[in-house]
Amino acid sequence: MRVFKVYSDDKLVELMRQQDMAAFDEIYYRYWKRLYAMAYNRVHSKMVAEELVQEIFISVWVNRTTLQVQNLSGYLFTATKYKVISYYERQLTRKTYLEKQIAITQDRDDTTEHTVLLNDLHDALDREVSKLPARCQEVFRLSREENLSIKQVAAQMGVSEKTVENQLLKALKVLRTSLRHYTLSVIVLFFLP
Repeated sequence: MRVFKVYSDDKLVELMRQQDMAAFDEIYYRYWKRLYAMAYNRVHSKMVAEELVQEIFISVWVNRTTLQVQNLSGYLFTATKYKVISYYERQLTRKTYLEKQIAITQDRDDTTEHTVLLNDLHDALDREVSKLPARCQEVFRLSREENLSIKQVAAQMGVSEKTVENQLLKALKVLRTSLRHYTLSVIVLFFLP
């Protein structure tokens, strides 16, 4: 059995290119905590930081056969920096879009249409939330409907904060997919952190 801990980054990348999952696992365990810390220090959200780092490792694995890196550590930290920048660009775009939509809505006198759309979305959201597993539903409702923090939800439910984060992430992914046909400007109102 090979001991991957003693392998250099270059050797691990070479083995990973040859479909060696154990080499990829070693890269993951070697860098995950540091990349997560870097992302968290910039986005100040455990869930977002974890998601960004996971996206980096998914990309590394998917592109393993064509990955050309001289310095794996430098590559991963640079990728994290750009993921964070991309995250903030998306947030800014979303915020700008939402502000424009709100301004347009306020300028027009179609509050009845807006109210109907919001009611339809609320009904659809309730239907979709009720389809979630029980724990997922409870976490979502406490977090998004009662505006409790992850820490408060964990304390109330008697589970770890990590469990709450995982359940909330699962619920949001399912709901985003199932409600994708609604106007982005309305969905953003419900899914902004």
